[in-house]
Amino acid sequence: MAKKKRPEVIDLEKRKRRLHGRDRLSHFNIGAIIFLLIFLYMAFYVYAYLTREKVQFYEVAEGSIVEDREYTGLILREESVYTTEQAGYINYYIREGKRASVGASVYSLDESGRVEQFLEENGAASAQVSSEDMASLKKDLTAFSLSYDDDRFSQVEDTKYSLDAAMMEYVSFNAMEGLTDAMAEAGINFHQIRASKAGVVSYVVDQYTDSENQTHSYSDLDPAAVTADAFNRAGYSRTQAKSGDLVEQGAPVYKIITSDQWSLLFAMDEQDRADYGGESQLHVTFPGYDLELTGDFSVITGADGNTYGKLDFTKYMVQFESERFLTFEISAEGATGLKIPRTAVTQKQFYLIPEEYLAYGGDSTSEGFMKETYSEQDGSASIVFVPTTLYNSVDGYYYIEISDQSEIKAGDYLVKPGSSDRFQVGQTADLDGVYNINRGYTVFRQVEILNSNEEYYIVAKGTSYGLSVYDHIVLDASTVTEGAIIYQ
Repeated sequence: MAKKKRPEVIDLEKRKRRLHGRDRLSHFNIGAIIFLLIFLYMAFYVYAYLTREKVQFYEVAEGSIVEDREYTGLILREESVYTTEQAGYINYYIREGKRASVGASVYSLDESGRVEQFLEENGAASAQVSSEDMASLKKDLTAFSLSYDDDRFSQVEDTKYSLDAAMMEYVSFNAMEGLTDAMAEAGINFHQIRASKAGVVSYVVDQYTDSENQTHSYSDLDPAAVTADAFNRAGYSRTQAKSGDLVEQGAPVYKIITSDQWSLLFAMDEQDRADYGGESQLHVTFPGYDLELTGDFSVITGADGNTYGKLDFTKYMVQFESERFLTFEISAEGATGLKIPRTAVTQKQFYLIPEEYLAYGGDSTSEGFMKETYSEQDGSASIVFVPTTLYNSVDGYYYIEISDQSEIKAGDYLVKPGSSDRFQVGQTADLDGVYNINRGYTVFRQVEILNSNEEYYIVAKGTSYGLSVYDHIVLDASTVTEGAIIYQ
């Protein structure tokens, strides 16, 4: 009996496995391709994001600009200059800048030149300086060290003279008081000069030469008589005698300042007159002195017809008693408004349309102009109202935008409402503005500049088609164009 063939079960199972493997391979290939496409898309997006140029923006805020304007002023005081009655060797007893009472010995004049030798021979040179006097000298040296400025090197010599006079006051004067009779017996002829007025003693005597080569003393100068010559450093000169110098008869050797009141005069230009003309007081600072003062302010006319500012002070006169010219700064807060970087400001060109050509639409609220148009069929003229955005109004003209989308273009004729007068569009002017990016693309917004410094503008707030606080604007206007999409 023949054997029956066994069904090919194994072949069917193999076929199923083969078909299943093919399905898995098919599913695997489709998934990998989709995943790869997604990966490539994301990689491209990240690359594009990292490599595209990002526009920096600035958030508008309120602010102001404080201006510190620097001037060089001329100091005027109540001072009297004294000269010698005869020639001789001079020795000072009062320090520069110290107050002297009436009758105090200011200096001695030695006609023979033997006083210094006599003092040395009689022990005056070995006199001791008290601890109080030494402390005073150290204080003067410390003050000089803290206020020293390379631009004011002359104060080194002034300080030296002051210290020389201090030592003479502390040592020699007391010795001479005790040796007066002995010097008279030795035939030494010297004179002690005493102060006729009470005040601050200074050994700096200065003057100036005017354009006509005439010499004037500053001690005689009245504010109303001031001219530009008094400010001219080329004609300025000063003398300062020191102990031991031989002085001629009639030479100026010291002055006494009799009041703590002093004035500071400075030349003013048109901008200064506009900014300070209505002020009665000004706050000033003195670089290098760590000092701020508020002075009474007035505007005067000098003898030369020029305008000068006059600041009056009632203290710190001694601080500047040896100075004639003084550098100072006036602190003035400028206009308040919206503070924006200078780099954000650009200019845009606009058409100028006379204000009398402004018209209103059918709803009587839309602003625009009546434009003359012509039929393409028969060339007949008609008048249509064109709504228009007005950006500004200056000197009788409205500013309207120049763009390809605008219905008003160069060469068009506008008709004056209620009249047959026509105006041809073409005249242009520029406006300052910034690019606002609140909507994600650049929009030109006009700004009215009120004040500025090297970094910022102060612009008016609340203007039509202008800026508001917290608006976002392009930091550098040169990096974008109007209508550009901004990626932040």
